[in-house]
Amino acid sequence: MEILAFIKPKHEVIYVKDNTTIKDALIKMEEHRYTAIPIIDTEGKYFGTLTEGDLLWEIKRTAHFDMQKAEKVLVKDIHRHRDYSAIKSKAEMVELIAKAAEENFVPVVDENDHFMGIITRKTLLNYFFEHNFIVL
Repeated sequence: MEILAFIKPKHEVIYVKDNTTIKDALIKMEEHRYTAIPIIDTEGKYFGTLTEGDLLWEIKRTAHFDMQKAEKVLVKDIHRHRDYSAIKSKAEMVELIAKAAEENFVPVVDENDHFMGIITRKTLLNYFFEHNFIVL
């Protein structure tokens, strides 16, 4: 089965660029109520994953944090606990399922590591339920 059948394309994904400020990342995450979003670099490549926890620890680390300072700190400079590892668009279904079991979404990149979109765990589960692969 082709994993791209499950992809939510980049233009539909909420993400931040690596040169986004903490303030703008906080606003975007609050607006969309996401706890984790992909980070894309200026070349369009997958850079990593930004979580609420990463932002919280960065705020804690900067002793005199305020919103004016948040306009100067870039997402790429935030220490991230861990990233959701991306899979290639030609990956096998078993690799996709293994990654989706660990995370809410799986970033998908092309052969040049350019971000293509994400595949959500919800999309996979809905497919399996609809096609009777999972019996309750």
